[in-house]
Amino acid sequence: MERLEFYINFTILVYILVFLLNCVNGNLVHRKFEYKYSFKPPYLAQKDGSVPFWEYGGNAIASSENVRIAPSLRSQKGAIWTKTPTNFDWWEVDIVFRITGRGRIGADGLAFWYTQNKGAYDGDVYGSSDKWVGLGIFFDSFDNDNKHNNPYIMGMVNDGSKAFDHQNDGSTQLLAGCLRDFRNKPFPTRARVEYYQNTLTVLFHNGMTSNDLDYEMCFRAENVVLPKSGYFGLSAATGGLADDHDVIHFLTTSLWPPGQHPAGGSQAPTDEQQKLTQEYQEYQRKLEQQKEDYRKEHPDARRDKDPDEWFETDNELRQIFQGQSQMYEALRELNKKLDEIIGRQERTLSLVSMQSGGAALAPGQAPPPSGQIPMGDTIRRHEVDAMFTNQNQLINAVREVRQYLSDVQTRTETIINNQAKQPTAQVQPVGSYGMQSLVSEVQDGLNNMKQNFAQFLQKAGKATDCPQSSCVSVTTILIIAVVQLAVLLGYFVYRDNKESQAKKFY
Repeated sequence: MERLEFYINFTILVYILVFLLNCVNGNLVHRKFEYKYSFKPPYLAQKDGSVPFWEYGGNAIASSENVRIAPSLRSQKGAIWTKTPTNFDWWEVDIVFRITGRGRIGADGLAFWYTQNKGAYDGDVYGSSDKWVGLGIFFDSFDNDNKHNNPYIMGMVNDGSKAFDHQNDGSTQLLAGCLRDFRNKPFPTRARVEYYQNTLTVLFHNGMTSNDLDYEMCFRAENVVLPKSGYFGLSAATGGLADDHDVIHFLTTSLWPPGQHPAGGSQAPTDEQQKLTQEYQEYQRKLEQQKEDYRKEHPDARRDKDPDEWFETDNELRQIFQGQSQMYEALRELNKKLDEIIGRQERTLSLVSMQSGGAALAPGQAPPPSGQIPMGDTIRRHEVDAMFTNQNQLINAVREVRQYLSDVQTRTETIINNQAKQPTAQVQPVGSYGMQSLVSEVQDGLNNMKQNFAQFLQKAGKATDCPQSSCVSVTTILIIAVVQLAVLLGYFVYRDNKESQAKKFY
C-alpha cells in the first residue's frame, strides 16, 4: 500500500513537472512520433509479407530487417507508400538506407516523395509517376548528362504540370541540391528531411562513421509550399546498371508550433482530452478508496519510510542518470576520435605501401636517390657493384686454379700408373725422355696459370710484379677468398641491422 501511495504521489509530481516545463518552454516546437507513417526493424514485415500502415508494389521486397525497394537486377522498379494521408502540416522524416552495387557506377537511384496522391509502382521517375503534385527528393546515382556531377542529391517541387527532365538529370528543374556520395559505404547512410513553416531543410550523413549525429547540411530552401495533406513514399529504379536499394528506417515526427497541441491544435481541450482527464480522476478516486479500505483492514500497519525519503531516492536516480549521460557523451567523443585515428592510420599505411623500395621512411626523411641504398653515406651503390665484380672475378680465378691443380694431379697419377705397368716392374729414371716431356707440360701449365693470375691482378688494380723464381701458393689464394667472404658477410649483417632499425620506427 505504501508503494501504491508512492506511485500516486510520484504521478502527481510528474504532472506538475510537465505543466511547469510546458510553461517554461512555451516557445519550443512540440514533437510527436507518428507510428502510422513510420517503419523500422526488427519485425518490419509481418508473416504474410505486409508492412503495417504501408503498401508496396512493383519489384519491392519487404523483410524483417529492411525494405528492398529495387534489387540489383536490370530494369527493376518498386515503391512503397503510406496507406493514409497526413493529418499534420509540418513534419520531419529520418531515412536510413543503403545503396550498394558491384560496379564503380550504379543506377538509377532512390527517391523520397511527399505528394498529394500516391504514385505508381513502375513509373518513369525513379520508379514512381511523373507530373506529381508535391515534393520529390532524388538520390541520383547515374550521370545522364555526362557532366561528372553524380552521385547527387536534389529536391524538386512539382505542381503537376512539369515532366521530369531525364536527359539533364533534372538540373534545370531542381529546387536545390548537393553533390554527395552515398554508394557502397561502410555504415548505413542517413537523410533527415524537415518541413516546418514553409522551410525545407535536408541534412545528410555520409555513412563513413557509426556516429548517428554526424549530419551535414545538404540544402535549405524557404518559401516552399506543399500540399496540406499528402502521402509519404519511397521508390527506386535500375537501368543497364543495377544497385540494391535498401531502406532500413523510415521515422516520421510531426512538428507543432508553440501554442498548438498535437492532439487538437490551438483550441481548447478537445473531447478526447476531457475523456482522458475524467478517466484519470476516476482512477485516482478508486486508488483513494482502496487506500482507505486497506487502512480499515490493517489499523496497526505503519509506514516504514517517510515520503521525503522516496524523493531523495528519486534525486539519487536522477544523479545516476546524469552521470550515465555524461559517460555516454564522453564515449561518443572517444568513438569519434578513434574513427579519426583509424582514418589517419589507413592513410599512413597507404602512403607506406606506395614507396617503391618497400621500406618505411621516417617522417620528414626524403627517399634515397636512384642508384643508392638508404643506409646513409657509408656504402654507395657503385662501390657495392665494384665489390661484387671483383668477387666474381676472384671466384673465377680460384676455379681456374682448382682446374689446373686437378689436371696436374691427374697427369701425375697417370705417370705413376704407367711406371707401375712396365714389364720390368722398375720405375724409369726421371731423366728419361717421357718423364721430361710430362714435366715440361706441367711447367707450361703452371706458367700459363701464373700469367692468367697476373692479368687478373692487373685488372683489379693491384700490383702485378711477381718474381719469376716463385709463384702464388694455393694457401694464399684461399686466404684471400676467406677474407673476401668475411667482408661480404659483414656487409650483409650491417645491411640487415640498418633495415631492422628503419622498420622499428613504424
